[in-house]
Amino acid sequence: MSPDHSLKGVLFAFAAFAAFSFSDASVKLIDGVLSPYESAFFGAVFGLLALPLLMKKGDRWSDMFRSSNRPLWMLRFFAAAGGAIGSVTAFTHLSMAEAFALIFLLPSFVTIMSVIFLKEKVGIRRWAAVLVGFAGVLVVLRPGFRELSIGHLGAIVGGITGAVSIIIFRAMGPQEKNISLYGAGVLGWMTISGLLTISHFVPPGGVQWVYLAGFGLLAAAGNVLLMYAANHAPAALIGPIQYSQMLWAILLGYLVFGDSIDMPTWIGIVLIVGSGLLTLIRERQRGTPLPPPVAAADSQAAVAVTPEDGKMLRD
Repeated sequence: MSPDHSLKGVLFAFAAFAAFSFSDASVKLIDGVLSPYESAFFGAVFGLLALPLLMKKGDRWSDMFRSSNRPLWMLRFFAAAGGAIGSVTAFTHLSMAEAFALIFLLPSFVTIMSVIFLKEKVGIRRWAAVLVGFAGVLVVLRPGFRELSIGHLGAIVGGITGAVSIIIFRAMGPQEKNISLYGAGVLGWMTISGLLTISHFVPPGGVQWVYLAGFGLLAAAGNVLLMYAANHAPAALIGPIQYSQMLWAILLGYLVFGDSIDMPTWIGIVLIVGSGLLTLIRERQRGTPLPPPVAAADSQAAVAVTPEDGKMLRD
C-alpha cells in the first residue's frame, strides 16, 4: 500500500472521528428535553440513510435479517440497543470528555471478555493495560468523593455492550455477512429504543429535529468516511486515530458547553487513553483483530477492520 494511499485513509479516518464527535455534541445539545430512548430511536432512523452506502456488491436487504448464528445475532441486537441508550444517557448527563473517557474502557472490557468467552491467552502487558485503564476510571469517578450519576452508569454500559459486540464478531468469524451484523445492530438500536419511547414520547420541536438529524446523519457520515478510510489504510493506522475524539470532546466541551476539566480528570483521561493505546499496540503485534473505533451514541456503530484482510464490520 503506497504512502499516498495510506495518507488518504488517515485523513478519511480523522474526518470520520470528527463527524462522530459532532454527532455526540448534537445529541448533547438536546439537553435532556427528550428521553435518551427517543433520542436514540430517531438517531437510528436517520442513521439508516448510511445503509445503501455500506452495502457490498451482492448484498440484499433481506440479508440484514439472516445469520449463520441466530443466538449471537440476537445478542448483538440487544447489545446495540443497550450501547445506544447508555451512551446517549452519558452524553446527556456528563461532560463530553468524561463520557468519552469512560466509554474508552471498551478495549479493556474486550480483553477480559476474550479470556472468559473466547479462551484467548492474555499476557502480562495486556493485563497491565487493563489495570491502568481501571485505575484511570477510579481517578475520574473518585467514588466516595463526588456524586455519581446515571450518566456514569450509561457510559460504562456503552463500553461493556460495545465489547460484547466485538466478542460476537470474533466468535462468528468472517463467514457472517457484514450487512447481517450491521442489520442486527441498527435494528436492535431502533426497535428497543422505539418501544421504550412509546411511554416517554415528547414531540420534538424545530430545534430538536435539527439536533436529532445532526446526531443521526453525522454518525452515518462518520461510518461512510470510516469505510473509505478502511479501503485506503490498514487497521494499524486507523485504530489509534479514534482517540482524536477525545481532543474534539475537550474542544467542543469547552467552546459549546462551557465544560472545564479538573486535574484528577485529566490524569484519569491520560491513563484510560494510554490503556487503550497499549491494548491496540499489543493486539497489533499479536495479529488480533483490532477493536472497532468508538463511535457516537452507539459505541458499537463504527466500521471495524481486521488487520489480516481489511474486512469491514459494522459495529
